[in-house]
Amino acid sequence: MDTVTQILLGAAVGKAVLGRGAGRKALAWGGLCGLLPDLDVLVPLGDAVKNFTYHRGPSHSLFVMALFTPLLVRLILRLHPGETVRRRRWYAGVFLALGTHTLLDCFTVYGTQILWPLPTPPVMWSTLFIIDPAYSLPLLAGVMLAALLPRKTAAAWRVNLLCLALSTLYLAWSVGAKAHVNEAARTALARQDIAHEGLLTVPTAFNTLLWRVLAMDADGYYEGFYSLLDPGRTLRFTRHASRPELLANLAGHWPVERLRWFTHGFYAVSREGESIVMTDLRMGMEPDYFFRFRVGEVVDDRIRPADSRRMPRGAPRRDQLHRIWQLLTASSERIAAKSRLELPCVCIFLFFHG
Repeated sequence: MDTVTQILLGAAVGKAVLGRGAGRKALAWGGLCGLLPDLDVLVPLGDAVKNFTYHRGPSHSLFVMALFTPLLVRLILRLHPGETVRRRRWYAGVFLALGTHTLLDCFTVYGTQILWPLPTPPVMWSTLFIIDPAYSLPLLAGVMLAALLPRKTAAAWRVNLLCLALSTLYLAWSVGAKAHVNEAARTALARQDIAHEGLLTVPTAFNTLLWRVLAMDADGYYEGFYSLLDPGRTLRFTRHASRPELLANLAGHWPVERLRWFTHGFYAVSREGESIVMTDLRMGMEPDYFFRFRVGEVVDDRIRPADSRRMPRGAPRRDQLHRIWQLLTASSERIAAKSRLELPCVCIFLFFHG
């Protein structure tokens, strides 16, 4: 999730665990713990694919957090000697503020390496977009009220806990919504006789009502959109080509193998000029994708490995947001029109059969 939301979650969790006795210190240190894992973006690794795939790596590992927690608690207690009597709560609060950062990131599609250094694929439950106001606003309300209310009353703790519970309920909603979309996508693919090797459903920007469906086959992929505002509408797919054969001479090239692993296979391959480009299909939509990398180059009509370099996006971001808005409003308009048609029919039925 975005860094502001992670700070708010850390503050809310810190306050919930440490209770009213720690006062605003719980909010401050919890917020700092919520921020710390994302500071890995400040470490340049000298390679575009490394910068991309090592984010949410070691800094988001639960093992690393468990080792780091005692050091951070020791610093806190040195700065606040009066909190020594609450040492156990500080251990729990710090670890949970760090750990919930990692777990929340797992709900997005980017990929979080929660068990680093084990070579397990990044976790991507993909039930939330990276920024979702419906999740963040309850956290913001709870943290602000907890900071403004008198510290010696239980009201600050209770309000913060209530708002934390509301944001958690929204998480649960997103999981249920994704399960429904997955089933609808599988049904639509089967009805349209679309064979596929991989299926991914992802919420579109800033909401969990409109979902993007991505189905992979051997040399291309299908893209469709499913709206929870209009579940009866047929899910239609558009096919797009990929050229995986361009990677034949790049087998074993580290950026190629790393991107295959990191994307769980949801990538496309293309030739752009003299560059061989791998596109992460998980983030964005046609023709605009956030992460595109040159992994090879054509020299004398032969493809050879090249240093990775991030390629420009395919279209302005405002075009993507405009398309999402069009899809959402079209769904709501169809529902409204359907309701206006059904209501008279229901009234006539009740009149003659009442």
